[in-house]
Amino acid sequence: MTRWQLSQTFASEGGAVRYDVMGEGPPLVLVHGTPFSSYVWRRIAPLLACKRQVFFFDRLGYDQSEKRAGQDVSLGVQNQLLAALLDHWGLAEPDIVGHDFGGATTLRTHLLNGRAFRSITLIDPVAVAPWGSPFVQHVRDNATAFEGLPDYIHAAIVPAYLQGAVKRTMSNSELAPYVAPWLGAEGQPAFYRQIAQMDQAYTDQVEPRFGEITIPTLILWGEHDRWIPISRGRRLHELILGSRFVPVPESDHLMQEDAPEAIVAALLPFLDAPRAAAS
Repeated sequence: MTRWQLSQTFASEGGAVRYDVMGEGPPLVLVHGTPFSSYVWRRIAPLLACKRQVFFFDRLGYDQSEKRAGQDVSLGVQNQLLAALLDHWGLAEPDIVGHDFGGATTLRTHLLNGRAFRSITLIDPVAVAPWGSPFVQHVRDNATAFEGLPDYIHAAIVPAYLQGAVKRTMSNSELAPYVAPWLGAEGQPAFYRQIAQMDQAYTDQVEPRFGEITIPTLILWGEHDRWIPISRGRRLHELILGSRFVPVPESDHLMQEDAPEAIVAALLPFLDAPRAAAS
């Protein structure tokens, strides 16, 4: 298939960020997680674009966006980037969808940057402590050593790690677009850089404020999520009063691969529901 290519560039304070827009209608922003990219939306964005103007981007330090030594790609800067992109796009109150760290970024942008959204949809988000797999914890404690791994060992680790987020078995060709951004002289250190900068303090900062969220919120969670168990999703549902919680059967953490149809089926009626403007 043709490579997923983002056609536009935003010069953020932290580096060049690649993004794209498709469709017409009310604005909808899609925010990917880690170690993924906007590629996760490739089958979903075109369907949503039939009814919405869809904005998507690669987070700073990911895939087509700038990756460089010493770069801050933590959750502490990603909400600043999202706020800057919203200004760049001229969006005051879009609907927004965040997956994994994209969910954490969405919540931080709303609660810390004061950005209003018409609705929030969270897909297996990093939001409720504790989080971080044993692999993440080990890499975070030994990031420099991992950056220096022989490339053939690193090239075996990344697809194995990614497969752990998907319930179905993905072929090598299906995994390749997810793996490719993290290979080579630029990609390998970037992969371990983003893990080294994972810090639960960034979600601890906003978790006590989830009760302040009054925006209509939809939470989708894979019933077989091995990275973040569904119990965290149910807890998040309790913390965000009035939120709607939808368990998705036969889905692991990367729902965009296991059950993209479930995302579209739940999201479209949620977006179409009439609601008052966010305050």
